[in-house]
Amino acid sequence: MSGQPPIWRHGAICLEGGGCRFRLWAPRPARVGLRLLTPAGRLIAMEAREGGYFEALVDDAGPGTTYYYQVEDRDRPDPASRFQPDGVHGPSQVVDPRFEWHDAGWAGLPIAHYILYELHVGTFTRAGTFDAVIPYLPYLRDLGVTAIELMPVAQFPGVRNWGYDGVLPFAAQNSYGGPGGLQRLVDACHQQGLAVVLDVVYNHLGPEGNYFAEFAPYFTGKYKTPWGPAVNFDGADSDEVRRFFVENALYWVAECHVDGLRLDAVHAIHDESASPFLAELGEAVHREADRLHRQIEVIAESSLNDTRIIRPRESGGMGLDAQWNDDFHHSLRTLLTSDRGGYYQDFGELAHLAKTYREGFVYSGQYSRFRRCRHGNSSAGRPARQFVVFSQNHDQVGNRMLGERLTRLVPFDSLKLAAGAVLLSPFIPLLFMGEEYGETAPFLYFVSHSDARLIHAVRAGRKKEFEAFAWQGEPPDPQDDRTFQQSKLNHELRDEPTNGRLLDFYRELIRLRKSLSPLAQLSKEQMEVTLLEAERVLCLRRWHGSDEVLVLLCFSVSIVTAALPMPAGSWRKVLDSSGPSWLGPGSSLPDRIPGGASAALQFHPGSVVVYKKATEA
Repeated sequence: MSGQPPIWRHGAICLEGGGCRFRLWAPRPARVGLRLLTPAGRLIAMEAREGGYFEALVDDAGPGTTYYYQVEDRDRPDPASRFQPDGVHGPSQVVDPRFEWHDAGWAGLPIAHYILYELHVGTFTRAGTFDAVIPYLPYLRDLGVTAIELMPVAQFPGVRNWGYDGVLPFAAQNSYGGPGGLQRLVDACHQQGLAVVLDVVYNHLGPEGNYFAEFAPYFTGKYKTPWGPAVNFDGADSDEVRRFFVENALYWVAECHVDGLRLDAVHAIHDESASPFLAELGEAVHREADRLHRQIEVIAESSLNDTRIIRPRESGGMGLDAQWNDDFHHSLRTLLTSDRGGYYQDFGELAHLAKTYREGFVYSGQYSRFRRCRHGNSSAGRPARQFVVFSQNHDQVGNRMLGERLTRLVPFDSLKLAAGAVLLSPFIPLLFMGEEYGETAPFLYFVSHSDARLIHAVRAGRKKEFEAFAWQGEPPDPQDDRTFQQSKLNHELRDEPTNGRLLDFYRELIRLRKSLSPLAQLSKEQMEVTLLEAERVLCLRRWHGSDEVLVLLCFSVSIVTAALPMPAGSWRKVLDSSGPSWLGPGSSLPDRIPGGASAALQFHPGSVVVYKKATEA
């Protein structure tokens, strides 16, 4: 490592010589007390410091010490708490920064090598903890994924939540195992050769246990978000707000060794400043990566279709490494299902999927019926490695009223087609936990709030969200523990014949992606997309050097014959999802095709076929 490690401005920090420094940004109250929950109990008046900070040095405090900040005679947890053993309303606890890491040789992975696996800690296993994920890491490694992406783990109310209602951004969720559990999981991932991406939420904080406004102007009335007050990134006192969230990002990287951050819904980070917060955040994380000699990626989720997020800072962009591409998902989903409500109304043509393969975004400035205005800008010039694509994720499954996965919505052949469309693309693929074996459990929306009015508001809000999709019926109660329990994975399904075969198919797709150089090299420029609209067949010709691969995706609902112009050379079939070995109906496609002429090929509905250019004479 080189350079100086981050100097933490916020929270309770153990000092090398013993004792603990407590520091809090709180320009709103005139005075702040530190209440230590020792057997004798102590209230210490904190000293005011420049810039609205308060500080106290306590010689006999250390790891395990619990404490509150006292503001206007009210006990409040530390906004920068590292651990909340009793939840969002309870005391904060000092955490020992020392951890016995075993990843000294780990330098991370380039983003082009990412095959992401998104998981929710609470529902991935029956136990729902960080430690309970560890035994599954060899399985994920053998599947072929290279990085796990954890849904948010910052402390949220109760014991069940998607994580986007977190209110203490530095504190790993107590019911998952706290910071020690997270560190053990990350350490174990690195020993398996897996990177860890953490989903973080900087656009808002949750409603229950959110005491930030009592300390400082963390929020602004200038903007609104769908989930609560917007964070103050461009108003008075916003410099310190920015420092708090930048420090949070650096904490996950430096203290918890995560390899990347996925920034939730950056379109809801409102910032009109000349120096955008997102650029500042990305620059700070990349600087820390250089210091640590590690590869650290910053990935945005955005609904804006705006390449400024991923353009370099020297080109007027924000310099983030990649972003989720919802257009790919919507294009694929509407070809596989009858979904046309809400934002799906803008999609449904095979040409949409063809465009997203060629460029990235479908909407690059043209009119959107859903938004009733022009949407997006062109992504044609951005490299393929900057786009994360998927057929399912927590939003696209969990924001359906009944939380149905594709397994419940499409036939088996379409599941294979969806997998092929994602994993054989030139983009960064993301799998949603369980999709690889056809998990049947829903992924529903769940919470465990303690405020009756808030519970009512959540129930009403969920119903209103579904109106645009015209879904009929009553959504499952988010507050009911049964809703949470229904969402847990059934890993034993992997042993069922059909599910196990789907799992094998995913493994084979990932193997081909890694072993065939045209698939391993993520390039839109070294790819030709041919659209056979009448037959509903899409052909991707990808090449690298003298190696070439043809990926054929059939979206027809019946058997179809397509006259496909074959490039020069001899072509050998290396994958055919219609074959009996993949529980398909049987294929009539030849094992070898001579190139240089038009070949009449017969496709079964939902088939994925890969041909490799033969190297022999």
